[in-house]
Amino acid sequence: MSAPAPVWAVVKANGYGHGAVTAARAALAGGAQGLCVALVQEGVELRAAGIDASILVLSEQPDETAATAIAHRLTSTVYSEQAVAAIAVAGGQQHPVHMKVDTGMRRVGVVVGDDVVDGEGVADAVALADLIAASPAVSLAGVFTHLAVAEEVGNDFTRVQLERLDTTLSALAKAGHHPPVVHAANSAAAILHPAARRDVTRTGIAIYGLAPSPEIAHLCTSLRPALSLHARVSFVKRVRAGEGISYGLHHVFKRDTTVATLPLGYADGVPRRFGMAGGEVLLGGVRRPVVGVVTMDQLMVDCGPSDNGDAGVSVGDHAVLIGHQGDDEINVSDWAQRLGTINYEIVCGLTSRLERRTT
Repeated sequence: MSAPAPVWAVVKANGYGHGAVTAARAALAGGAQGLCVALVQEGVELRAAGIDASILVLSEQPDETAATAIAHRLTSTVYSEQAVAAIAVAGGQQHPVHMKVDTGMRRVGVVVGDDVVDGEGVADAVALADLIAASPAVSLAGVFTHLAVAEEVGNDFTRVQLERLDTTLSALAKAGHHPPVVHAANSAAAILHPAARRDVTRTGIAIYGLAPSPEIAHLCTSLRPALSLHARVSFVKRVRAGEGISYGLHHVFKRDTTVATLPLGYADGVPRRFGMAGGEVLLGGVRRPVVGVVTMDQLMVDCGPSDNGDAGVSVGDHAVLIGHQGDDEINVSDWAQRLGTINYEIVCGLTSRLERRTT
């Protein structure tokens, strides 16, 4: 999906909830040529784990972090004179920087105007490149942009953004600036827009085996999710018809039933509204509903009635919140659909309190 461009693996947000160090090592072992993070401290964590690969910090950071970025050999992103000055004050010497240009997402970056024609509207980008070239503190190692609608099939704005990037690059070349690395493609663009695959691709969600959006899921059938989420039943009890459960007693049982408690809650990344939104777990190979509001440390599962009063569920039984059990599967997209969000938010929300194991 990235060829012929090599991959820089995006391992920000604790590796999209998977564990940054584990994800970085796996990506590099799989052939990634570099890593991307959002924060200086994320890069420092990787260096502390002994990872020596190139690490790009994807946005400007507070001035006071410049010395740390230099000391840990992190490649910085710049889009303002202030960021260049901060690196100089921190003692940078040919510190590598990538200049980010805003071709239309209007979040961060040197703004490229809507009227980009024959180099017009890119004066700020050229001026910043001139400043970088004149400063012994920094060295222009790359130029990049971010695509706002890459996952939307048929949306012409991705082409517009790439054209603006190319016009910017032409203006930079005319001014004598030739960045050795140009990049634009995130996971969605790498899959759907071959023209966005420049010198490298910044591949995030796809390296974790998840589709960038439901709209292009049919193009991602070869991806295998890297993450599953498991728990052991910590308590089993009988609940009578007419009783409520959890804070607020919002769920009231219509029949006698067996309820199992799992030691996971919203402090672990299971949203408080998960049960109220129809969330389920696999327990004994069967889908069973989460009932009541999820609490900070625990959630409850309705296991149904049974003659012997335990519904065949015991303390210590294995439950699957994300992944396979028996012939069934609950995936991250199931969570996202029920909760009205995207798969990125689900995995990024899994907190450091969860024990992470590699298999």
